[in-house]
Amino acid sequence: MATDILQRNNVQVVGHGPRTLLFVNGFGCDQTMWRYITPAFSEHFKLVLFDHVGGSLSDANAYEPLKYATLHGYAQDVLAICRQLDLSQVTLIGHSVGAMIGVLAAIAEPSRFQQLLLLCPSPCYLNEPGYYGGFDKADIVAMLEFMQTDYVGWADTFAPLIMGNPEQPSLADELSHSFCQTLPAIAQQFARVTFLSDNRLDIRQLQTPCVLLQSAKDLIAPLEVGDYLKKHIPGSILITLPVAGHCPQLSAPMETLLAMEACLAA
Repeated sequence: MATDILQRNNVQVVGHGPRTLLFVNGFGCDQTMWRYITPAFSEHFKLVLFDHVGGSLSDANAYEPLKYATLHGYAQDVLAICRQLDLSQVTLIGHSVGAMIGVLAAIAEPSRFQQLLLLCPSPCYLNEPGYYGGFDKADIVAMLEFMQTDYVGWADTFAPLIMGNPEQPSLADELSHSFCQTLPAIAQQFARVTFLSDNRLDIRQLQTPCVLLQSAKDLIAPLEVGDYLKKHIPGSILITLPVAGHCPQLSAPMETLLAMEACLAA
């Protein structure tokens, strides 16, 4: 069973150092998304990377629709990896929905986590009265229907919008390819869970020190979302990177890395 967790999630441990960095991927992304960031850390930190069940080199046969019908199922996997590797005092670096998965894990077992670095997080993507998440319900429903009818077409259409930085089209191509590494049925459920989740009440329970890193221009997590998180996560710090796009670890790795290093040093 123990080995199964590491194989199931394609867990990789690299680097050396007394502190552990645990990277949690966003929707449709695998651990290769961190490749421009991790070399700078591997000399002084132990790095733990993994893939969500159903994505990339994980064991898709381990996917349980009921378990992964909420983000709590993904948070359970984060905690299972921590237990299996006997991790404590972890700095969790979560991207996009991986940020909220990390928040849920830290709320469930706060003693395991020393710090959260949340990259382009959002607790709720839907516009609600008094809250701007970036998307109307009809837009989300239409997107999910598009995924269901033409998954590859959806990936090719939405990857450039998510990635931003049209002057670097290879980045959007990579993201689209990454989306297509996940079985469509699993990706569709993960997308539904991601874009229809509302973690606004959860974030108020977070006690772990938290740094929010947002892009100055991000279609998926607009600036209003960062302001909301800063206001509602006790003691959190908000840093706005002078970059565009929802995946700055790929599109602006140097700016992202420098901000992360400053947070870790502090």
